[in-house]
Amino acid sequence: MGPLGNAAEYVADYAAGYVSEDEPLLFARANALDLGGTEPVRPAVGAALRFIASAVSARAAVEIGTGCGSSGIWLLRGMRQSGTLTTVDTEPEYQRMARQAFTRAGFAANQSRLILGRARDVLPRLSDGAYDIVFCDADPREHPDFLADVVRLLRPGAVAVFNDALSGTPDRGDPDLASIVREDEHLVPMLLPLGDGLLAAVKRAL
Repeated sequence: MGPLGNAAEYVADYAAGYVSEDEPLLFARANALDLGGTEPVRPAVGAALRFIASAVSARAAVEIGTGCGSSGIWLLRGMRQSGTLTTVDTEPEYQRMARQAFTRAGFAANQSRLILGRARDVLPRLSDGAYDIVFCDADPREHPDFLADVVRLLRPGAVAVFNDALSGTPDRGDPDLASIVREDEHLVPMLLPLGDGLLAAVKRAL
């Protein structure tokens, strides 16, 4: 392997260790492993979520896919202390574990709102233009189904983030999420090479 390959490996290793998981995040990861549920976001993805939430000074966020609380902790750590995370999942045990993880990370009960249900049913009930960041960590094949609601929920200048955006295989030859977002005049996209692609998009103020 040439010097450029060695440099790429060094950068990848350095990036992976640049932000590590502390005790509350390790607690959430261990719970996810015990339950055999969805794998928590990688630390690099979590750090990106925290960075974006901080950059937009998020007061209100929505998370599709609570899991055991890892990504919620990252989001809350980037949000204003007075902010509220609304997180949606179909599994009550995940949300019970997530609440424990949030408490362990030092967040007050009123900083998170956990809603049990299918995102397709819950999102239409949330207010238009009321959120600074929406993070989608559901089945990547379902991401395009959520896009219209995600954009509707965002304030102008707010950010939508889709995890594993490049891993879903569209059915029936439909266009992939990254292509749809790239062509949407309401959005300014950025594809980050984290995991299977972290797709972030800012809602334009048209």
